[in-house]
Amino acid sequence: MADKNRSQWDLGRFIETLTYFEVIPFFNCIQKLIQGRPKNDKNQPNGGINVSAILVAGATGGLGKRVVKELLERGEQVRCLVRDIEKARAILGNDVDLVVADITKPETLTSVVMANIQAVICCTAVRVQPIEGDTEDRAKYYQGIKFYQPEIVGDTPENVEYRGVKNLVEAATNYLNKSNEKLIFDFTSPSDELRNIWGALDDVVMGGVSASNMQFVDNTALFAGNVSTANSGGFASVRTKNFDPPFNLLGYEGVELRVRGDGKRYKLFLRTDGKWDGIGYGYSFDTVANTWINVRIPFADLIPVFRAKIVKDAPPIDASRVCSVQLMLSKFEYDGALNPHFSPGGFSLQVESIKAYSGITLPKFVLVSSAGVTRPGRPGINLDEEPPAVRLNDQLGGILTWKLQGEESLRKSGISYTIIRPCALTEETGGKDLIVEQGDNIRGKISREDVAEICIEALKQPKAANLTFEVKAGDNPSDSIDWQRLFSHLQPDK
Repeated sequence: MADKNRSQWDLGRFIETLTYFEVIPFFNCIQKLIQGRPKNDKNQPNGGINVSAILVAGATGGLGKRVVKELLERGEQVRCLVRDIEKARAILGNDVDLVVADITKPETLTSVVMANIQAVICCTAVRVQPIEGDTEDRAKYYQGIKFYQPEIVGDTPENVEYRGVKNLVEAATNYLNKSNEKLIFDFTSPSDELRNIWGALDDVVMGGVSASNMQFVDNTALFAGNVSTANSGGFASVRTKNFDPPFNLLGYEGVELRVRGDGKRYKLFLRTDGKWDGIGYGYSFDTVANTWINVRIPFADLIPVFRAKIVKDAPPIDASRVCSVQLMLSKFEYDGALNPHFSPGGFSLQVESIKAYSGITLPKFVLVSSAGVTRPGRPGINLDEEPPAVRLNDQLGGILTWKLQGEESLRKSGISYTIIRPCALTEETGGKDLIVEQGDNIRGKISREDVAEICIEALKQPKAANLTFEVKAGDNPSDSIDWQRLFSHLQPDK
């Protein structure tokens, strides 16, 4: 005898769900053939929607190109500030986001260049060409690159190392978020891309008949529908497609939702792998009917769940790779417990934004300066013991003096920063142990590879915020560096 309480299951909607999330490749291929969708489907979130970029200035230089390469290998969104786009393509390749601007010309640092950046790495330097009468010692020291005639007219140390850096800092202050927050989704002005990555994932996948969707109305995302317990169902949800690359929320404490609900209890799930049916890290939150509230969800409070059961031996969430986001209304909590604020029928949850928050300060602007910037004119300095850049500072257009002025413009900006002062840069292979000090007294050398890695790692380290330090390579190779420990004994600038 048939169960009178069973409702008719919608096979078509079941297949549509699996196709949308590309669970069954065959169905997805058929859909693409029918719809004629290209291989580079815009519905596939590229790095997540509204993922901000790391802006690299000086991207085609010996250091900058290494920074770009390392960032890309780590799956970061990178935007390269360049003056000559054809030259940049030849150096950086065709798959890099390039914007044309000149830091010595502040009018070129427009919103096209600066909008939606999460951090800046500045490795600009005066580019020079040989001049008549350069000494043999200087030529050897600079490995064939001789000072002081600039490669491009107007590229003096004052214009590049000071005024150019100052222009970039001032432009960045209008775009870098100083509130230790990272916007993940802004639903107040949704793009087509944003609309297309959210799909319904209801209990139809297990035989139920609940139905929901995500609509974009009144400058919000509206998660709404009807939840039913028929056919042993009882949940409705919307979920994003997998982000490629994932969101990197390392250094943040959790996520915050700005929502207006109906008094029911909802769930948020974050996933750290691309599996359709893998572990989700969940959190239940209550809403106040018809009232806007902020819901803060610490990463430490997320519960690892697989099919509504707690996975007790699962590791804490890896915030560096958030692959997807899901909102849910469910009859159940976890391990069979019931949702105390659940009732079948219609529901609605408006969402204005989802962002990561942090109570800690991370660097937002990394400036590569130079060891020795404070030594020209310092009392008691024996110039005979100093490297050529210090001995010949005046002949080199005051390059170290202007670098120091560029540093000061960053310190006064209010942006959280890291100022790296490497000793003599070399083309040697990296991977050496690092010696960091403060006081501008050390001498030595360091590979551009190692400095590039320092630039990137500094962005993740709270201990590197508002810090100026000198660095050189040690004598021994290093398989891995404890970055937190490396910065821990240094003192922030006053």
